[in-house]
Amino acid sequence: MAAASRVFTFRDVRWAPDPVLEPSAAVRTPQPVPLVIDNGSFQTRAGWASPDPAVPAEPLLRFRSLAARSRGARGGAGAETQVGNDLGSPEPLRWLLRSPFDRNVPVQLELQELLLDHVFQRLGVASQGCVDHPIVLTEAVCNPLYSRQMMSELLFECYQVPKVSYGVDSLYSFYHNRKQNWPCSGLVISSGYQCTHILPVLEGRLDAKNCKRINLGGCQAAVYLQRLLQLKYPGHFAAITLSRMEEILHEHSYIAEDYIEELQKWRSPEYYESNMHKMQLPFSNKLLGSTLTSEEKQERRQQQLRRLQELNARRREEKLQLDQERLDRLLYVQELLEDGHMDQFHKALVELNMDSAEELQSYINKLSLSVEQTKQKILQAEVNIEVDVVDSKPETPDLDPLGSEQSLEDVESINEFEPLFAEEQPEVEKPVAAVQPVFNLAEYHQLFLGTERIRAPEIVFQPSLIGEDQAGIAETMQYVLERYPKEQQAILVQNVFLTGGNTMYPGLKARVQKELLEMRPFQSSFQVHLASSPVLDAWYGARDWAVEYMTREEGWITRKDYEEKGGEYLKEHCASNVYVPIRLPKQAPRTTEASAPSRALPSSTGNPCEQV
Repeated sequence: MAAASRVFTFRDVRWAPDPVLEPSAAVRTPQPVPLVIDNGSFQTRAGWASPDPAVPAEPLLRFRSLAARSRGARGGAGAETQVGNDLGSPEPLRWLLRSPFDRNVPVQLELQELLLDHVFQRLGVASQGCVDHPIVLTEAVCNPLYSRQMMSELLFECYQVPKVSYGVDSLYSFYHNRKQNWPCSGLVISSGYQCTHILPVLEGRLDAKNCKRINLGGCQAAVYLQRLLQLKYPGHFAAITLSRMEEILHEHSYIAEDYIEELQKWRSPEYYESNMHKMQLPFSNKLLGSTLTSEEKQERRQQQLRRLQELNARRREEKLQLDQERLDRLLYVQELLEDGHMDQFHKALVELNMDSAEELQSYINKLSLSVEQTKQKILQAEVNIEVDVVDSKPETPDLDPLGSEQSLEDVESINEFEPLFAEEQPEVEKPVAAVQPVFNLAEYHQLFLGTERIRAPEIVFQPSLIGEDQAGIAETMQYVLERYPKEQQAILVQNVFLTGGNTMYPGLKARVQKELLEMRPFQSSFQVHLASSPVLDAWYGARDWAVEYMTREEGWITRKDYEEKGGEYLKEHCASNVYVPIRLPKQAPRTTEASAPSRALPSSTGNPCEQV
C-alpha cells in the first residue's frame, strides 16, 4: 500500500486563456493609478497599484513570457500570434515558442511589444491611441543601458505613457519582506528561471560594484533533468517533455543539506524504496490481440473482408466509368473516319497522341475487352457477396490488358490484408481464455525518481555537474563577502534573504545555513530568511513602492526626462539599479596635427599597427 501511494500522475494542466477584465472606476479617478508589471523571463505578472480597497491588491494577470506565431492554415488564413496563456499547452508549439529575453535581459523588443499589448488589452486599458497610466516595470540587476533605452523608447514612443519607473525585482521583494526590526543592509540571493544573483545591500542601497551573477536557474535544471530521464528511459523519449520536468522540479525535488551524505543514503535499498517517487506516464490499457477470443477474431476477419470487398467494388466502378468514357471518345473519332471528315479525324488523332487508324482500332479493341472484363467482375462480386472467411480467400483482381494504375493499386491493397486471410486455417479452433500480459503495462510507463530528485536542483551549488565552468552559490557568496571588511561582513550576514522562484525547493534554507556555518568564523552569528512568497513578492513590493511614491517625483522618469536625457536615463530610488551615464571619450583636437610639418612616411615593410 505504501508503494502504491507514491505513484503520482502528471497533471499536464492546460493554460486557460486570460479573460478581458473590466477595470473599476477607482483606477481612473481622481487620476490614473500606476500599472505594475513584473517583467520576468519565466512569467509576466501585471496588476494595479491603488490604495482603494475596491482595487485588488494582487496581480490580475499571470502568464508565461512566451509568444508563438503560427504559419497559417492552407485555406488562406494568415499567420496567428498567440501570447501567454492563449497557447493552451506549450509542448505542441515547442519549436515555435519565442521569448523576448536573453537570459533575463529583454533584447527582442518586437516580442516584448506583444507581451505589453496582451497586458494592456486584457486589463481593459481603453485609451485613445495611448496608455495614460504610469508604468512601474521590473528589470534585471545592472541592466544594460541599451536594453533600458529600447524599453523606454517602446513605452514613450509607442504607448505614449506619462511616466515610467524601473526597479530590480529581487530588491522589491527584499523591501516587501522587510520587517520593523530588520536591518536595511543584507545579502540578497535571487534565483530565477535563467540566472541567480548575489546582491549586497548596504544602508538601504544596492552596491552594484560587488553584484555577481551565476548563469544557472530553473531552466537549466529542467533541461538537465530531462536529459537524465531520457537516458534512463529511452523508450519514453518523446513523453519526457520539459513541461513535465518543470512539474517534477516544482513538486518532487528538494535540496540536500549535505549532497555527498544524501547520495550515500540513496545507496541503501530500504531508503530507496521508502523515498523513491513513481511518475505515471499516460498509456492505453488495450493490448492488440491479447484478449480476443476465436469468435471475435473471426468476426474481425469478416469485417475486414467486407471493407475490402466494398473498396474493390468501388474501385472497379470508378475504373469502368473511366474506361467507358475513353472508349466513347475513341468510337467518336472512329465515326469521323467512317463519315469522311478527314481534317477533324487527323486533328483528333493528334490530340490523342496517335499516329494512324490502325493504332486507334487497336486501342478500341483493348478498351472494349477491359470494359467487358470489369463488368463480369462486378457481376461476379455481386453474386458472391457473402463469403465464408474460413473456406475462401480474397479475390485477387487480374491485371488489365493496358496495365493501368488502378489494377496495381488493387493488388497492393490485397497484399496489405494478406496476413488477415491466411490460407492455412486450423481444423478446429478451441476456445481459449483471455491471455494475460506478461508484464505490468502501467509499471512499464512509470518513471522512477531516485537521486534525480536532488541531482537536478543541485546544479546551482555545483555547476560542474552539467559541465559549466562557474562557481556555485556558496563560492560566489563567499567571494562577495570577502570584498568587504569584517565589520560589514558581519552586518551583511545578519540578513541573508532568499527570493525567486528557484528558491522554493525544500531544504534550500538549511543548505544556505550550512554553507554559511562552514565559511563564517567560529561562534559568529548569521540569519537566513526566506521570502513569504518567492514568486509574487517582487510584484507586491513594486506595488507597495508605487502606492507610496504615487504623488512624488522621486524615481519617476517623465517624458520630458526621456526627451532631454535619453532612453537610458534612470532615476534612482531604494529598489532601483545604480545609474551610470554614458561617458564618451573626448576626441583629440585635429588643429595641431594639421599645423605640424609633414613627416617622412614610414617604410612599407613596417608593422601597420606601429605605423598607425
